[in-house]
Amino acid sequence: MKDIKILVVEDDRSIANLISTTLKIHGYTYAWAATGNEAVAMCASLQPELILLDLGLPDIDGIEVIRTVRSWSTAMIIIISARGEDSDKIEALDNGADDYLTKPFSIDELLARIRAAARRLEFQAQRETGNAVFVNGQLTIDKGSNLVSVAGEEIHLTPIEYKLLCLLADNAGKVLTHSFIISRIWGTGMETDIGSLRVYMNSLRKKISHKEAGEELIRTHIGIGYQMVRKEGSDDE
Repeated sequence: MKDIKILVVEDDRSIANLISTTLKIHGYTYAWAATGNEAVAMCASLQPELILLDLGLPDIDGIEVIRTVRSWSTAMIIIISARGEDSDKIEALDNGADDYLTKPFSIDELLARIRAAARRLEFQAQRETGNAVFVNGQLTIDKGSNLVSVAGEEIHLTPIEYKLLCLLADNAGKVLTHSFIISRIWGTGMETDIGSLRVYMNSLRKKISHKEAGEELIRTHIGIGYQMVRKEGSDDE
């Protein structure tokens, strides 16, 4: 698994100590920022690959940190916040966060989210080297020939289904909001398009499911969006 640099952005010292101790025990390289402005400065100087970000910071809101960092960085951002409403999650994800963990949280879940982020970073690195084949469990996407197969059997997709699948694959492990997907696929952000998106996504899910393996590759986050689930043992991990 990729050795990643992590920046912890948390003003509550007790929570920051808990996270930092956990990262240290599990061998992660990390730094800590207690304010939003400090976090932005450290992102520029340290260039972390993963940011664990609290939203309720004492100087600027965490959403502003996301917007600022996203203007020049592709670092993975996992929100760790007491704000648990769907609207808060959607706002953070739409502004560039990759995942959202609600306080209080378990250490095991935090570590699982970090491992998932590390796998996605590894996948991104491989893709940047020119790997045109995406493999996730029983699913294979050959982007060079636009062919999709499940367990070795070719699957026929409509053009929109193929675009949806590639968008999810390119962001594997990340929750994509309805508005983000609609804007990328149709070029609009109309709420009325959500019904069409659901129809296409349901059709796509049925086509790429593998009953014998019992695989769930597309996960629905009700009221928020969809996520391509990374499977253990995939080639890009």
